[in-house]
Amino acid sequence: MVASAIPMVAGPSVEFDAQLVRKMSQSGPRYTSYPTADRFVDTFGYRDYLQAVAGLRTRGSRNPLSLYVHIPFCENICYYCACNKIITKNRDKAATYLSYLKHEIEMQGKLFDGMNHVEQLHLGGGTPTYISDAQMADLMTHLHRWFRFAEDEAGEYSIEVDPRTVSAERVASLRRQGFNRLSLGVQDFDPLVQKAVNRIQPEHLTLDIIDVARQERFRSVSIDLIYGLPGQNVISMAQTLAKVVRARPDRISLYNYAHLPHLFKPQRRILEQHLPGAEAKLDMLALSIRRLTEAGYVYIGMDHFALPTDDLAVAQQQGRLHRNFQGYSTHAESDMVACGVSAISAVASTYSQNVKTLEAYYDAIDKNELPIVRGIRLNMDDVLRRLIIQRLMCNFELSIASIETAYPITFASYFQSELEELRKLEEDGLVLIDEEWITVTMKGRLLIRNICMVFDRYLHTKPTEQRYSKTI
Repeated sequence: MVASAIPMVAGPSVEFDAQLVRKMSQSGPRYTSYPTADRFVDTFGYRDYLQAVAGLRTRGSRNPLSLYVHIPFCENICYYCACNKIITKNRDKAATYLSYLKHEIEMQGKLFDGMNHVEQLHLGGGTPTYISDAQMADLMTHLHRWFRFAEDEAGEYSIEVDPRTVSAERVASLRRQGFNRLSLGVQDFDPLVQKAVNRIQPEHLTLDIIDVARQERFRSVSIDLIYGLPGQNVISMAQTLAKVVRARPDRISLYNYAHLPHLFKPQRRILEQHLPGAEAKLDMLALSIRRLTEAGYVYIGMDHFALPTDDLAVAQQQGRLHRNFQGYSTHAESDMVACGVSAISAVASTYSQNVKTLEAYYDAIDKNELPIVRGIRLNMDDVLRRLIIQRLMCNFELSIASIETAYPITFASYFQSELEELRKLEEDGLVLIDEEWITVTMKGRLLIRNICMVFDRYLHTKPTEQRYSKTI
C-alpha cells in the first residue's frame, strides 16, 4: 500500500500513508480531557467540587451548561464493550437506580440555581433506551424541572440508541420528549461479525430507525462503526461501508477496536487469533477513509466524519469546534455537569468523577452527598496545555501568538523541549512549524493523537500503568 491523497468533496483532504502509520502507531490517550482521567486523584472529592461551583457563582458565570446522564444498564453483553455497564434483565434495578439518579439531578440543580441554562444534553450508557418510555418521560420532566433548557433549534439534545431496543413509536416518543439527535450503535452489518461479538442486529432494524428519525425531524443521526473486530476483513468492511453510505447518516464514528482483555472482562471472550492482523486493519482504515470521503463526508478528526452541512463540520470550518467527554462538540464554553455512576463532570478548572458501583453510588446519595470519588484541579500549566491540545485536535493548527497573548509565556522557551520533539514529527511530514503557526499536515491529521502527546506533561513526568488504545 502506498501513500495517497484521498480527496474530500466538501473539505480539505486527508492523506493516508501506511508506512508512516506503521511507524507511528503506539498507545496513547484520546484526549476527551486533559489531564486524562487516569490522572485523577482520590484526594479530590465532593467538597472540592462544591468549591468549583461556588467559584463559578462568585465570578457570575454566564456560560451555558452541558449535561451528561449515564444509564448503565444493558440486557445483553457485547463482547467488545469497554463501557461501564450492568448486564441485567431485572428491570426493577433500573427503577431503583432512576430514583437515586433523580436525587442527584436535584442536588446538582440546586447547586446551579440561577446559572442552570442548558444548551447540550447527552444520555449515554450502557443502553439509555433500556429504561421504559414512561421512565424516560419522567426523567426528562425531572431534568426540565431543575434546569432551563434552550429551545429545540438552539440546543443539542442527544441520546444513544440500540436499534434492537426501540420501535418506530419509541423513536417518535423520544423526539416528543425533547431529543433532537440520535446516536446508533451498529459496529458492523456483517452477520458473522455480529455473531462473533454477540450483537445480532439485522440491517433492517438500523435502517428503519434512521428512516423514522428523519420522518420525526431529528436534526442529526450518527452511526458508530468499529474496525478490527473478529471476522472482519476488507471485503466485509466494504460491504458494511456501502450500506452506511446508502443510509447517509449525518455523522459517522469509526473506531479502532482496542483489545484490552486484562482491563475489560467481556473482551476475554474474544480470542486474539480471531482478530484481523495489523496490516488488515490498516487496509480497512484506508478503505473506510476513501469510501467515506468519496461519498462526501468531511474528516473531522479522531475517527469522526460528518456531512459538510452538519453542525460539526460547520463548527470546524468556523474555528469553534470543541472536544470533551462526549467527543466533538459545538459548545466550547459549556461547563459539563454529569450525573450517574462513573460520570465525569468538567466544571471551571476541575474534573470530577462519580463512583463506579451502584452500592457506592446509593450510599453517597443516601448521605445527601454527590457521589464524587476522585478528580483533579487544573493548574495554569494544565489549562494551557489543555487549550493547545484542544486547538490541535479540533482545528489542526495552532496560533503561537494567540497562546502568548492569553498566557504570560514565551512559547519558544516554555515549550522548548516540545518544539524539539515536534521537529522530529516535522521531518516525518506530520506538522509544519514556523514562528507564528504549528500546522498539522494532511498526513498528520490521522496521527493527531501522536502530535498532541508531545504536549502531555504527564506522559513525560508521571508514567502510568494505564493501557491506552492505539493512536491509529
